[in-house]
Amino acid sequence: MKITALKTYLVPPRWLFLKIETDEGLAGWGEPVLEGHAETLAAKISEFSDMLVGLDPLRIEDIWQLLYRNGCYRGGPVLMSALAGINTALWDIKGRFHDVPIHELMGGPVRDRVRTYRWIGGDRPENLVSDAKALVAKGYSACKFNATEELSYIGTHAEIDTCLDRVSSLRTELGSSMDLALDFHGRVHAPMLGVLLKELEPLRPMFIEDPLTSAHIDAIADAAKATTIPLCVGERLHSRFDFRAVFEKRAASIINPDPAHCGGISEAVRIANMAEAYDVAVAPHCPLGPIALAACLQVDAICHNATLQEQSIGMHYNADGGGDISDYVGDDAFEIADGWLSIPQRPGLGIEINEGAVIEAAKIGHQWRAPIWRHKDGAIAEW
Repeated sequence: MKITALKTYLVPPRWLFLKIETDEGLAGWGEPVLEGHAETLAAKISEFSDMLVGLDPLRIEDIWQLLYRNGCYRGGPVLMSALAGINTALWDIKGRFHDVPIHELMGGPVRDRVRTYRWIGGDRPENLVSDAKALVAKGYSACKFNATEELSYIGTHAEIDTCLDRVSSLRTELGSSMDLALDFHGRVHAPMLGVLLKELEPLRPMFIEDPLTSAHIDAIADAAKATTIPLCVGERLHSRFDFRAVFEKRAASIINPDPAHCGGISEAVRIANMAEAYDVAVAPHCPLGPIALAACLQVDAICHNATLQEQSIGMHYNADGGGDISDYVGDDAFEIADGWLSIPQRPGLGIEINEGAVIEAAKIGHQWRAPIWRHKDGAIAEW
């Protein structure tokens, strides 16, 4: 069997899908997207195509090493996201070739389902209580939300109080019926991190994600030693080599690698295995599409320390961008009951892509870009 073509589809709300075709009629799907840079990733896939056409798609690890090590430059968000989409599509082909789900080819599942959560509140958090209550009514026991808006290097007491009021109102209304994950999204700077963590401790967040940007692992490690709140890092790290410092410095007790950004299913599993050696939990990052979510579930299936799964159903980016997961796979592609996602049992990724819907949506495409935020003094703010 040989690879014959790599085809990319830019689809709303902000995703890029990849289909790898073979001369035996088998095909696999991946999601090689980097939010806000989808056209760049489509170009990178095109550049990789001349290396891949004619190769055996079942030699997944050899192809991974080829794309990672060839050409001097390696790592980083663009190369590793492109590699991720290709790796996922190849695993999809191999699973379909052997007529088993991917997790059966990697040792078999250690769990039947994984706890999941949904987003509330949007980019600038609002309507948190009503959104959270709606999730409770649907059986969810966890949610995540942006805890702050723009924060300067030295924030004001009012900005801190606003953050605390948001979390406090949720805790007051929901009690212990909902676990609250707070995403700082790199919006907080080191001078303010200790202040916020101390104030938030009594409200018992489930974890705080990206307490600082991942460029500041040393400062995150210092904060982790001074707080009882679990800190989560990883969505902006792109290989096991990037994660090494997180483990060695004990910077996080939870990591959230993204299989769509960190080299695919193969590398995400390697990262999770490294984390297990440090007794660190894994909560795969996935504010993306159905193929990315299906890839995450294969990782969740075989990694003992995978404990929580993000997903984008109904997420604010989807609503704003005019698309959602069900547009491309149907409403029954993922089984969600009482806040748990079932591990797929069908061959490959375990989902069937509606290729006709993908082709039609690609005619519309998208030009999603991250919003541009500025501080009151006019300086660019972290989004």
